[in-house]
Amino acid sequence: MQQNIDFNRLLNRGVAEIIVKDDLIARLKKGDVLRLKEGFDPSSPDIHLGHMVGLRKLRQFQDLGHQVVLIVGDWTAQIGDPTGVSVTRPMLTHNQVKENAETYMQQFFKIVDKERTEVRWQTEWFGKFSLADVLKLTSRFTIAQFLAREDFSKRYAAGRPITLTELLYPLLQAYDSVMVQSDMEFGGTDQKFNLLVGRELQTAMGQWPQQVLMTPLLVGTDGTHKMSKSLGNYIGVAEPPAQIYGKVMSIPDNLILSYFMLVTDIPDAELLGLCKEIENGANPMPLKKRLGREIVTQLYDKATAQEAEDSFVRVVQNKEAPGEIVDFKVTCGMLSIPQVMLDAGLVKSKGEGSRLIEQGGVELDGVRLEAANCEVRSGVVLKVGKRRFLRLVAE
Repeated sequence: MQQNIDFNRLLNRGVAEIIVKDDLIARLKKGDVLRLKEGFDPSSPDIHLGHMVGLRKLRQFQDLGHQVVLIVGDWTAQIGDPTGVSVTRPMLTHNQVKENAETYMQQFFKIVDKERTEVRWQTEWFGKFSLADVLKLTSRFTIAQFLAREDFSKRYAAGRPITLTELLYPLLQAYDSVMVQSDMEFGGTDQKFNLLVGRELQTAMGQWPQQVLMTPLLVGTDGTHKMSKSLGNYIGVAEPPAQIYGKVMSIPDNLILSYFMLVTDIPDAELLGLCKEIENGANPMPLKKRLGREIVTQLYDKATAQEAEDSFVRVVQNKEAPGEIVDFKVTCGMLSIPQVMLDAGLVKSKGEGSRLIEQGGVELDGVRLEAANCEVRSGVVLKVGKRRFLRLVAE
């Protein structure tokens, strides 16, 4: 496979580190078709823009003719990986894993070409694993090697528990690389240890070690922590277009350039121009609007992106009600508004609803709520935050 490759765009933009970069370039110049491994544990069904950074890079390689291999971690999802959170994930049932995996893949293929992706489930090989196989695998590494992992070392030093199953996780992820004969594995910088274990295990088992491409961790809408569902600072790729656009508009101004760099395709020269505009004190609003359009267009289409922008201007900037408001049936009278918000799926708990009311973020027919319980008549419009509306109608 010989073709002209923009190495700067492919190997530098949106890339934190490549191991080993010179070897990868040599294989690309030679024209080898690489097997690109991307694995996921279906502990959660949803993908956000933080995942999209790596998936976009995967798609760039795929468009050059390389083979994407998606590993569905239906086996390791029951173990738990402490990456970045310093706690174990809960074990899932088989049905939960299947449901999460189906949803995840629907979102995955919004970015990566489904027709050119090989999907593999871990149970193909781990479903037949015996105790002897596990012992043979663990004999190739030492406890000291695994305590070198930053998250493990911090928890060990603090006296917090580390289960043996967690120590197995990097080994099992590495064994995936062996089984699919991975030439290159993708992951965030917080996955570095696991990715390198894959290289070591491949070498020990007589294969060429995979190249490793790590992408930066996208900072979430709070402007402080990496994007995460558990922190609530995420923008989901399957969220409604208007919601995606609105969340993009809420990011701190200092994240505009990094979002353009990591989750859009605007040319590098134009990116430099944007950088100069911001340095010269340009109004960030037009830049955020363009960023919102770029992201929604990728996930949906251009017309939908424009509709999302029009909705934002009308509802948020001009403070008008949206053109279409969803009706939600209630028993009118004295109601618990946090309970209504929970039942309608606008919050995850009554406590979250109560906090939003206390913070002044909830209105009924344009009047800010002061109490959690209030009298509700049919037809009133409930507004939660800046962009979520419901019309409460009598059952």
